Amino acid sequence: MISNEMIYVIGPAFLICSMIVLTHVPLGIEVLKRGIIFIDLAIAQVAGLGLIATNFFFIEPHPLLPQLVALTCAILAGLLFHKVEIKIPKQQEAIIGVTFIFAASIAILLLANHPSGGEEIRHLLSGQILFVTWLDVAKHTPIYILILAVWFFKKKYRNNIGFYLLFALAVTSSVQLVGIYVVFASLILPALAVINISNPYKLGWLCGIISVIAGIFLAILFDAPAGPVIVTSYVLTTIIFLIATKTNR
Repeated sequence: MISNEMIYVIGPAFLICSMIVLTHVPLGIEVLKRGIIFIDLAIAQVAGLGLIATNFFFIEPHPLLPQLVALTCAILAGLLFHKVEIKIPKQQEAIIGVTFIFAASIAILLLANHPSGGEEIRHLLSGQILFVTWLDVAKHTPIYILILAVWFFKKKYRNNIGFYLLFALAVTSSVQLVGIYVVFASLILPALAVINISNPYKLGWLCGIISVIAGIFLAILFDAPAGPVIVTSYVLTTIIFLIATKTNR
């Protein structure tokens, strides 16, 4: 039986992951359509670098400063990729990949002599999902609602630079909550499961919700790191969805 105490502890993780699914599935489908698979890794890593750099250069920064720096870095990366898409589209995926490894390398260098550098890198990659609080839910919910509202009710912003700005906002919000691995999984895997289906959103959301519920439950059951378990859950659920949709065609 689920107790009130358990709901209070893991409820924020379920809510945050569910909001990430709702937001990331439409963005992920668009990413697959554009063929820029690694843009989420690159922008997430750039946003993460912004967080790390702020804490590196400022001893006790204002709580909002890391968020603003991370968002600014992510937006600048998005603007760069948009410019590349216009000027040299054939090289876009290569530049996205280079941006990812460059940002990752700088982050590692900044943390090389940090006493808890390894832990910081681990948190950036796999997140601390089970330590998300109700305050985090309150802070990030308006961001996800804004992204969904713009995506579905202001469809002109899906194109051109609007897509990159929405993407940067979503990834910056998500990466500090669940880490780069879960951000990538939540963007790409449900979208991959439904990319060839007409009206794919509902099925993509179902795939994502099943993945996070199973992942969080198994992480708690086996006392395992939630991020990697959720990613594994995403992969297995996506495979099941791909087999099921192929069988029903």
